[in-house]
Amino acid sequence: MSSEITNPPLRGHSEKETTGFRAEEQPSTYLDPKGDGEPSNRANGPFIPSRLGTHLRKFEQQLVEYNLEARGIERVHEGERKKKLTWVSYLQAFLLWVSINLAANNITLGMLGPVVYQLSFRDSALCAVFGALLGSLASSWMATRGPISGIRTMAFGRYAMGWWPSKIVVILNLVQMLGYCLIDCVVGGQILSAVSPNGNLSVAVGIVIIAVISWIIATFGIDAFHFYERFAFLPQLIVVCILFGVSATKYDLSTPSQGDPRTIVGNRLSFFSICVSAAITYTPLAADFFVYYPERTSKWAIFSLSLFGLMTSFTLALVAGIGLASGIASHLEYDAAYTQGAGALIVEGFGPLHGFGKFCSVIVALGLIANTVAPTYSAGVDFQILGRYAEKIPRVVWNTFGVVIYIVCALAGRSHLSEIFTNFLALMGYWVAIWIAIIFEERFIFRRNSGYNWYAWNDASQLPIGIAAFIAFVVGWVGAILCMAQYWYIGPLAGLVGQYGADMGNYVGFTWAGLIYPPLRYIELRYFKR
Repeated sequence: MSSEITNPPLRGHSEKETTGFRAEEQPSTYLDPKGDGEPSNRANGPFIPSRLGTHLRKFEQQLVEYNLEARGIERVHEGERKKKLTWVSYLQAFLLWVSINLAANNITLGMLGPVVYQLSFRDSALCAVFGALLGSLASSWMATRGPISGIRTMAFGRYAMGWWPSKIVVILNLVQMLGYCLIDCVVGGQILSAVSPNGNLSVAVGIVIIAVISWIIATFGIDAFHFYERFAFLPQLIVVCILFGVSATKYDLSTPSQGDPRTIVGNRLSFFSICVSAAITYTPLAADFFVYYPERTSKWAIFSLSLFGLMTSFTLALVAGIGLASGIASHLEYDAAYTQGAGALIVEGFGPLHGFGKFCSVIVALGLIANTVAPTYSAGVDFQILGRYAEKIPRVVWNTFGVVIYIVCALAGRSHLSEIFTNFLALMGYWVAIWIAIIFEERFIFRRNSGYNWYAWNDASQLPIGIAAFIAFVVGWVGAILCMAQYWYIGPLAGLVGQYGADMGNYVGFTWAGLIYPPLRYIELRYFKR
């Protein structure tokens, strides 16, 4: 067994983990997440006295009786995980990412290359695919942390960020996940509205339909989530292939990128960066979906299958969107559809199929559910990491709260999808890149030999202080601000490239945080011993 599993955190002594609980971590009785009604032990679980605690425990018991997952952020111990690891379990790592990612939101993301950044089909496709590859590497690596630790992604982040600074990251991640859900709902609402006769179904109603179905699946928990994602990719794959077949004749493969050479370089880098952001933002939730896999799960298998799943889906979706958008300038029907919304352009792409094309459009819209369920589920868990009192509230309640938030925001922002995409995605990618730099260096420099004490995930006294991580995080943000290129702000360094600047915030933020964290962490270890 690797040192990642067995060794304690960096401290001034060399105690080892055992298979049981240490004396200071007496387990508390908690409901069995597998739903058999038997109590199980949970280390460091929230003890809930008072009448409120009694009602919450009764509520969780009802969830178990209805075969819903009651587990929140607590670590999944080896005895509670899958007993048998089959080829289907490994294949699930591939199918899950294809189902999540082969969605209309990524098709509309691809449209930004020709429309917003005025890039040619070739430039847009190369930037999109290689940008997604760079971001997917980090997400695929984080997916391997789930089986090794049995700990949710944001709780794993505590081992580098510390107890209090990690809460800042959790808040940013919640904003990010609910923001993605907002985008999914708006795109789905646009598509459903576009295919309805005479627009009788409004975008607002379509938003609510996508959100409610996603909430239902997320509420049932991880088993329902995995079961749904195992099959959701198939109809999406079929209709996306049909979309290529019926719309490819209208793709503009010859018009070059617009602007002077420096502006083209800046636009290429900015579109590349937004595609990096789209992929990298899966990193803060990737481990959540594999915490029930046993510790013996092959890390290379999970990594490679996750990467293959992400790249297969990203390539298909982004190139489909780039192709549709490339035809806007030369086809009036595409231009008219895009003025109604990016989702309407997808519907127009199926136009030659008439009634069957509308049916395919509905399938595309419903495919957004697979993309929305993942952040909806993880958001319910991440709310609990904000504090002891938040931990006492069941995941299902937080899931519902999150859904209400992004429904309201989607209804308010449904007419500004392009602005949300170009501003929100890149902005969210900055903090993730900075956070990843800290996580990687903590793992490969400071815990290369010592590993992690997984029983300390909820014990602030055994986690890092977080001073080094917090300072590195702030310094990384300074670098990102100086080098970001957004519609509403272009940093002084980013503005040196071309007419519209070049978005380099991800890379500069990652680099600055990576340079400042190691010396600060050495000092922190020397004085605080953890």
